[in-house]
This record gives sequence, C-alpha cells and structure tokens, in this order.
Amino acid sequence: MTKVAVWCRHKEDNIIAIGKHIPWNIPSDTLFFTNMVQEKNVVMGRLTYEALPNRTIPNCKIFILTSDFSYKPSDKENHFVVDDINFFKDFAEDLYIAGGAGVYTDFLTKGNKLLPDIVMDCVYEGEMQSGLKGEKREISACIPVLQKKYIKVAQSIKDNVQRNMYIKRGEFVDQAVMKNLLTQMQK
Repeated sequence: MTKVAVWCRHKEDNIIAIGKHIPWNIPSDTLFFTNMVQEKNVVMGRLTYEALPNRTIPNCKIFILTSDFSYKPSDKENHFVVDDINFFKDFAEDLYIAGGAGVYTDFLTKGNKLLPDIVMDCVYEGEMQSGLKGEKREISACIPVLQKKYIKVAQSIKDNVQRNMYIKRGEFVDQAVMKNLLTQMQK
C-alpha cells in the first residue's frame, strides 16, 4: 500500500484555495491530477469533495473525511464517509490524498503511519485570480515536513507549474506507483 499526497500550491504563500475555489485555472494541471488519481482510492475533506464538479471524480472510490458521520455523499456505492483519519493508518490499498489544507496537514503531521510515501508537490508560479471570496487555505505547515522527511527524485515544468516528486527518506516506494507518477509528470 502506497500513500500519495497530491497538491498544487501557490509559490509565494502556499495557498491551495480561496473558499471553495482553486485561485488559478491551469487545464494541464487539472488533467495531471485526474490522470494520477484515475481508478484509484482518493481521500479528501468535505469542502474539497463539495467543490468537485458533480461531486465526483470518474472511476474513483472517494473517502470523505468529515466529523459529520451523517453526511450524505452523492454516490453511495463509490463514496464513503470516514470520521477518523486513523482509519487510513493500515489502509490496505494505494491511497491518493487530495486535500484540503487540513487533510494534508493531518496526514503530514500526525505520525509516521499516516505520512505519505510520495508527495507530488506542484508549485504554481503565476498570478492568482482576483476577486475570489472566502478564506485563504494554505499548507505552510506541510512544507517543513516535506523538506525534512522527504527527498526530491523528479521534477518537470509545464504551464507555469513546477511538478516535484518527493519520496520519504530511507523508505522503499512501490515501483509501479512511482513509474505511473513519473509517466504522468512527463505528459
């Protein structure tokens, strides 16, 4: 089982969202994310889930991390409510962590059994859209963990987004997962 955190953050301030909006529109980055998580298990918080078009990612099992266990997902056969992050400590299958900020922070700071094996750190270097309303959501608490516990093994740049693959220091990483991610980085 491999855990992969996937995020795109703004270079200047580590912002990943404003309210329910990603404050940039980079179609190639959206396609990169979609290709990475296609037919995978994906975990995300409720706000991230509600921001998805049609509240789904085609062909994925989605685990919605929320303290509201009575929350009703849009697809009861493929989307599941989880109220405790510790559920994922011994998760038997590959898992892709897709945000939001609190979910990333919890996975990176609440112990080694939750720590992702791979982090896809995409860094947007352009301007954010103006006029978006809502709370700025940033992942600054994750960056020191990334710098201390991971090593960069690959990098690519496309459409003003620098894609960096990090693996946990001193750990074996499933080669099939890593090969798939490297392939996606080069598209």
